[in-house]
Amino acid sequence: MSFFRFEIIHQSTKSRARVGRIHTPHGIIDTPNFVAVGTNGTLKTIDNCTVTELGLQLMFCNTYHLIIHPGPETIALAGGLHKFINRPLPLITDSGGFQVFSLAYGTVKDELKSKGLKKNNPAVLKVTEEGVLFRSYRDGSPLLLTPETSIQAQKAFGADIIIPLDELPPYHIHDLDLSKSLDRTHRWQERSLNEHLKDRKEQAMYAVIHGGINHELRSKSSNLLSQLSFDGFAIGGSLGKNREEMVTMLTTLMPQIPGDKPNHLLGIGDLPSLPQCIALGIDTFDSSHPTRCARHGILFADKESVNITKSCYKNLFSSPIDGCICYTCTHYSAAYIHHLFKAHEPTALTLATIHNLHFMINLMSHYRQNILDGNI
Repeated sequence: MSFFRFEIIHQSTKSRARVGRIHTPHGIIDTPNFVAVGTNGTLKTIDNCTVTELGLQLMFCNTYHLIIHPGPETIALAGGLHKFINRPLPLITDSGGFQVFSLAYGTVKDELKSKGLKKNNPAVLKVTEEGVLFRSYRDGSPLLLTPETSIQAQKAFGADIIIPLDELPPYHIHDLDLSKSLDRTHRWQERSLNEHLKDRKEQAMYAVIHGGINHELRSKSSNLLSQLSFDGFAIGGSLGKNREEMVTMLTTLMPQIPGDKPNHLLGIGDLPSLPQCIALGIDTFDSSHPTRCARHGILFADKESVNITKSCYKNLFSSPIDGCICYTCTHYSAAYIHHLFKAHEPTALTLATIHNLHFMINLMSHYRQNILDGNI
C-alpha cells in the first residue's frame, strides 16, 4: 500500500531488536518507539500542540470514550480526529473492547486482590456473538459495540492505525474458556477486517494476538491471524500477572509473528519492561504509565526516578533533573516544582508531564541508536 509501509533499517545480530520506520499518511514513526495515551483526544494536563512540539510521533486515542462523547458523528463533521484535536502527526485508535471488558472483569491487579470478575457489574449488560451491550458511563444509555460498529466509528475518526474488536478475558480463566474466547475473538477480528476492507480510507489495521499466557493458544492466534490481510500485529489480552510471565510469553511468541510487518505491545510502557521487550523485537509500546507517574510527582531520570513531592526538594533551587534539557528542567527549579505540587497547582501536573514525555521520547531515540551501534 502506498499510504502505509514498514521498512526495517537495521536488524540486530545480538537479539531480535530492530530499528525500523512505519510510513503513514501523517508521517513517519521510528521504531522502536513509545506511544503516549490520549484517552479523550488529549494527554492529560497537556495540549496537543505542545505534544507535537515535543516530537511524540504516535499518539493513542480510545474509541470507547470517543464513542460516548463527543461521538463519531461530531468527529466526522470536524473533518476527522486529526483536525478535531489539532494533531498533524500519526494517530492510533483501539476498538473500545479493552475498556468495556475491563468494566466486566477488572484488571489483573484486581483479580489478584480478589476484586475482579465483576459478574454483576451493571455497566456491562450482555456479551454475545454479535458484540457487547454496555451502558454509557455518562447517562446510562445502552450501547452496542460490535466488530462492525467499532470499525465504523474508527473510520469516522480517521486514525492512521486502527484495531479490530476483540474479547479480553480475565487472567484467571480456565484454558477451555480461554480457548472459546479466543475463537470468538478471531471471528470478531475477521468481521472487523471485512468491514475495514469495504473502504480502507488510507488506514492500516493491526490484528490483535490473544491467548493469555498459554503458549499453544498464542501460537494458534498468531498463525491464524497471519493468514489474513492485516497490516501489522498487536499483542493484547492478558500478558501475565508480572513482568516475568510476560517476558516468557513474548520470548516464545515473537519468533512466530511475521517480521515483515510492524508489531505493537498493548498497554506496556514501564521503564523496566522496555529493554527486555525491545530485545525481543517489539516495535511500539503504548502506556499511560509515564504521564500517570508525572501527575503523582514522579519525574523520570536515567539512574533513578525522582519523587519531587519529597521534602528534600523544598530548598533545591537547581534543575529538577541534572542534565535534562526539557522545557521544565531548563526553566524551573526543583524547589518550584515541589512547591506547585504541595500547593496543588495544576501547572505542576503539566510541567511534570512535559518532562516525562521528553524523557520517554529521548529514551527511545537512545534505544534505537544502541541497536544501530550493536549494543542491543
